[in-house]
Amino acid sequence: MASSISGMFPGQQPPGAHPVVGAGGPGQPGFPSGVPRPQGNNTLVDELEASFEACFASLVSQDYVNGTDQEEIRTGVDQCIQKFLDVARQTECFFLQKRLQLSVQKPEQVVKEDVSELRNELQRKEMLVQKHLTKLHQWQQVLEDVSIQHRKPSDLPPPGPLAFLEQASANLPPAPLKPN
Repeated sequence: MASSISGMFPGQQPPGAHPVVGAGGPGQPGFPSGVPRPQGNNTLVDELEASFEACFASLVSQDYVNGTDQEEIRTGVDQCIQKFLDVARQTECFFLQKRLQLSVQKPEQVVKEDVSELRNELQRKEMLVQKHLTKLHQWQQVLEDVSIQHRKPSDLPPPGPLAFLEQASANLPPAPLKPN
């Protein structure tokens, strides 16, 4: 299994990988790093890291900050970003190849991962459904409350002949008691 992940760790070169030309690429300032990079045995991860550092360095470099030729700056930044994207694609390809090898060698492992992903997705969707049901019940209650408050006068029971007097007398203070 250790030979199947060759090229990803120090001291191993992935098949078909291209060596890194300095941290910032040709004609580009490198990223100030405390750890010097060996030029001979770079791995795909080292290349990805170096190209990311070169992208970052090209954005904060004093040459670019003080530069006046915008086209030169844009070209340099575009080259760094393109290099980073190329190495990222190579890294993605590496992991896809390893995934393919795993699916051929251990298909049951792939099925287990798929089942696990489906269970997680199902659980997430169940939680989402519960959240929406809770909100639905809340809005139904709000609508019910509003419909009760705005009930038409024809929906209310007709008042009796003494309803006005009953309501008015309910608001009066209690009568004082007569002393005996």
